Amino acid sequence: MGTTGGPTSPLMTLDAEIRVPTATVQLARFHVHEPADTIRDLRDTYWLDLCLTPRPHNARACYRDHWSPHRFERIGKLMLLPPGEVVQARSDGGPSQASVLCHLVPEALCRWFDGDLHWADRRLEATLDIPDSHLRALLLRLVDELRQPGFASAALVELVVAQIAIELARYCTEIRSRAPAGGLAAWRLRLIDERLRETTAAPSLTELAELCSLSVRQLTRGYRASRGRSIGDHIAESRIDHARALLRGDQSVKAIAYTLGFSSPSSFCFAFRRVTGHTPRDYRLRVLRGH
Repeated sequence: MGTTGGPTSPLMTLDAEIRVPTATVQLARFHVHEPADTIRDLRDTYWLDLCLTPRPHNARACYRDHWSPHRFERIGKLMLLPPGEVVQARSDGGPSQASVLCHLVPEALCRWFDGDLHWADRRLEATLDIPDSHLRALLLRLVDELRQPGFASAALVELVVAQIAIELARYCTEIRSRAPAGGLAAWRLRLIDERLRETTAAPSLTELAELCSLSVRQLTRGYRASRGRSIGDHIAESRIDHARALLRGDQSVKAIAYTLGFSSPSSFCFAFRRVTGHTPRDYRLRVLRGH
């Protein structure tokens, strides 16, 4: 137990740390100024992260063992990543990010459940953006203690961590008990994800509706009920994700535009910039500099 601080890697600066039996709590800064695409293998602990500054632009994550390679969901101010999962995270970079991290041992959370906590699709998605004011307040209390440790600091941190574990258990239980009404069946969502995985022109809503044996109206309503976002946004983001991957190669911007079904290179550049904040050419240069 105790408080430490100091740099740990070129991409992360550790400003303070307190270790207790149930968790390691850290105040950290992440330096991701260029476009990033990283894979994190979470082994032993829950990763709870409250961002104290804006996250890098367009930060999102994919659970590689559960979702299609092109399904990335938005990362919010507060997120929880469970142990034993492989997470692919992407962003377009930005200013340095400050976060308070709480690495919880699994027993701290699982003791509040009957048996192991099952990480189904809805629970994985819902914990990438946790809108819980109680958890935020508890984590901000840990920030105060990390910055200015007081009398019996480790004991206080352990008590706050126990409260955090209970609030997380409540939140996860609520997700389990609230089934989305009118959502699409898993096999239909899988068909959509598989079609969007193809590096070709983006499908129309009519094509996807026919693929799922639904009307366009049923498709759009059901998709929003299942994923909490419009299918049009998902199609557009998948298209830009394909573009990012192709821009890492040597294919020309013009060729990429036509490969992905854009009517012209200028319409591709407009769509790419609207999502990423960069032109395709600038994005390619930033990626090359990052390497």
